Amino acid sequence: MRVLLIGANGYIGRFVADRLLADPAVQLTVLGRGDDADVRFDLATGSPGALTRFLDAVHPGVVVNCAGATRGGARELTRHNTVAVATVCEALRRSGCGARLVQIGCSAEYGPSQPGSSTAEDAVPRPGGPYGVSKLAATELVLGSGLDAVVLRVFSPAGPGTPAGSPLGRLAEAMRRAMQSGEGELKLGGLGAQRDFVDVRDVARAVHAASLSAAQGVINIGSGRAVRLRDAAAVLARVAGYGGILHELDGPPGAQATHGHHTTHTGHAGHTAHTPHLRPGIGHPRSESDHHTASVAYPYPDGCGSWQQADVRTARDRLGWRPRINLEESLADIWMEAACRI
Repeated sequence: MRVLLIGANGYIGRFVADRLLADPAVQLTVLGRGDDADVRFDLATGSPGALTRFLDAVHPGVVVNCAGATRGGARELTRHNTVAVATVCEALRRSGCGARLVQIGCSAEYGPSQPGSSTAEDAVPRPGGPYGVSKLAATELVLGSGLDAVVLRVFSPAGPGTPAGSPLGRLAEAMRRAMQSGEGELKLGGLGAQRDFVDVRDVARAVHAASLSAAQGVINIGSGRAVRLRDAAAVLARVAGYGGILHELDGPPGAQATHGHHTTHTGHAGHTAHTPHLRPGIGHPRSESDHHTASVAYPYPDGCGSWQQADVRTARDRLGWRPRINLEESLADIWMEAACRI
């Protein structure tokens, strides 16, 4: 089976490439902007006609699209996440290769959900920001394309390679700095959010399974369990061997009034003090300048509110997929990379 992988240099794409290369039945061709790609092509600016010619030359049985942007303004996100997918769909329609499309979607397409609930694929998407809107538009393009296609809605990926700007990446970096400078306490904001973390290597396994399956439509890829960021921080402190105190800056999202500190001795409940402060975004270490900040970073930059948890029964039933790697192992790998950073 020849697979054309788009976005092999991205966070998820790197692990998808590794997984596909490990399958002796797969012949992998990489399409991307970099010099290391087998086929050089920029989805955001290239034409469907040019991509069609590449598809006809490579003649893949499956196209996996891991490309996209997670940051930037609405125009940039639309170009990389929506227009690029429109180009892929149109090129596949024009091509004679008849390839199956596996598109990487995102839980941000759903937006906020009711605390305590599990979000199934039939939930009405209500993205809370431009990133989720751009990814949802891409999903709608794929579903309406008439192609043999599946969209994997990935919840919060974790594990090796986690971007430093992500909530878990910021936690690890803040902890590394605290340990390096010998600080006995670490002040963090935005730890009340609960997310469904799934290891990126398990995501790659799901992509591999989807490539081989006949499943179509949308399929959630997550752990099926929401974890509070403060609990993830406590586990990270344990695997890092950080013996200091975690000061959590509690309070309702976006509030700029006086809230209390939630103090944790490496994950154990402590006392509450009452110190005025402004709430930074998820996982942001608090600096003294926060006392004087007029505007506060939105605590849920992914637009997903305080809670997200996937219903993953469809992945089990239609892909035969279950997550295998627990969050502690994912966090240990995140910490190993952070600790090696100079």
